[in-house]
Amino acid sequence: MSEPYILVLDEGTTSTRAMLYASQGTRIATAQAELTQYYPQPGWVEHDAAEIWERTLKCARQMVERAGGASRIAAIGITNQRETIVAWDRKTGEPLARAIVWQDRRTADRCADLREAGLEPMLQEATGLVIDPYFSATKIRWMIDHVPAVGDAGAGLALGTVESWLVWKLTGGCHVSDASNASRTQLVRLDGDSWDQGLCDLFGVPRAALPEIVDNAGSFGSTLPDLFGGPISICGLAGDQQAAMIGQSCLHPGEAKATLGTGAFILANMGPVIPVSRHRLLGTLLYRIGDRRAYALEGSLFAAGSLIQWLRDGLGLIVQAADSEALARSVPGNGGVFMLPALAGLGAPHWRPDATGVIAGLTQGSTRAHVVRAALESISHQVHDLAGAFASDGAPWDRLRIDGGMSANDWIAQDMADMLDIPVERPADVETTALGAAMLAAVGAGLFASLHEASAMRPPGAQFMPAMPRETRQYRLGGWQAMLRHMTPAS
Repeated sequence: MSEPYILVLDEGTTSTRAMLYASQGTRIATAQAELTQYYPQPGWVEHDAAEIWERTLKCARQMVERAGGASRIAAIGITNQRETIVAWDRKTGEPLARAIVWQDRRTADRCADLREAGLEPMLQEATGLVIDPYFSATKIRWMIDHVPAVGDAGAGLALGTVESWLVWKLTGGCHVSDASNASRTQLVRLDGDSWDQGLCDLFGVPRAALPEIVDNAGSFGSTLPDLFGGPISICGLAGDQQAAMIGQSCLHPGEAKATLGTGAFILANMGPVIPVSRHRLLGTLLYRIGDRRAYALEGSLFAAGSLIQWLRDGLGLIVQAADSEALARSVPGNGGVFMLPALAGLGAPHWRPDATGVIAGLTQGSTRAHVVRAALESISHQVHDLAGAFASDGAPWDRLRIDGGMSANDWIAQDMADMLDIPVERPADVETTALGAAMLAAVGAGLFASLHEASAMRPPGAQFMPAMPRETRQYRLGGWQAMLRHMTPAS
């Protein structure tokens, strides 16, 4: 019999994809569809959950056909944008409102009230998360208070993050959420197995409307036979950043990865130790499989790919993103030019949402190549600051694995290795989020006995070794620190 396939549904913020993998990790094919973004008010971001389902189903059907039918697929793995919340009717299976997306800031005032009430230390200790509209709990309460169809649904109300919504639709009513996504709602204690009644009461979330929390690998029901011409088992579920960690085989304590997208998400494996941060890094559940748990520390940067986009669209210094690498290489150094890329404030570990950007050190000899190089260097500087915070919180890095669109830039990969003074690794296929979901599904389907065995699915890649003289590194860090000391708040 031919080798079975694994179907991954990768539901992101701007698009949804279905990806077909061989059981040994080779990506065979991909189908993709864009998702509509709704911005009804400043700071509000919404999705149409029905559209998410319809377009995901269409992509999945293309991959099932490519595989040769449902019988050729051993399992489905699902990974998704975290914190986005969906409300739907248990009887009809239809959404009761637009989904509130993770980027949405409409609950900022409620979060400020909770912080002013002195609740953040307790909530961070319990859940690993700071108080912020980013997380799901205040989004849920907003829906109940402001959308009559949700507030009046009573016992017919079903709530869940995006993987929960997709599993419900695929199976015709199985209401589950995986432990990694649940850990991002602020309704589960890091050491808990189920929804915490005290946290649900604090945020005003009806526990009865929430799904059952399940492991990240296992058997989570089968698809309705008429969807794909036969049932397919759903065996892997994970939030996107946790899935990327697994896809990068960061399975031992101390191993870390950075996903370089619009922003950047850096996670470090903490093993079975519940993370405690003194630098407002986030503690999160990496995965739960049976009696085995692993946790991670997480920090995020606001500007990575968005900075390159700004160089292109805002300043007109480059025509396409790939130009940035050629320009950075065209000069031997930054020419004394440094950039503080606070286009939307600074993220961890500085947490200065009020900061504004700076380009310093300009002279008549400065060129666009120096400015572009300074922008790329600023990404490594931010990651270096995060490395210090992680180390202070007990999670030092001895190497960093990178993925995401920007990781294809060899210059950035080498600069990170140089500034961090550790090896930087990049896999041949940077779609590590989907691969992580495939690995979980393979374990859940019994194709591998453990995630460590499933790590054989990860392809080889390139390694970038530090080669920068210590004096150059100290010069760079000195210029960066000088700008941080003179940050200007936004007016």
